[in-house]
Amino acid sequence: MSTSTEQNNNSWPQVRTGPLITGGALAGAGVLLVLAGLAVGGLHLFAATRRWIQEMDVPPSEQARIKWAQAKGAAAAGTAAWQNGASARQGAQT
Repeated sequence: MSTSTEQNNNSWPQVRTGPLITGGALAGAGVLLVLAGLAVGGLHLFAATRRWIQEMDVPPSEQARIKWAQAKGAAAAGTAAWQNGASARQGAQT
């Protein structure tokens, strides 16, 4: 077999390892920079949200309790109005 035949049968491309190693190292460094950026941004966002909640007049947990009590009261009032309205209509029809 001649060398030209061996070169034509080789289906793998000829690559140099230097640029591949450099590209992999740069990609790894980029991933580390992205992770560092996400960590810094996430910590800042967490701290800002925590500070915002602490500055509120009514904490979110207390506000949720108040809204829940309002919803229960409205549901009870609606139930009472529906029951009283049905009996009042029945009395008027007879």
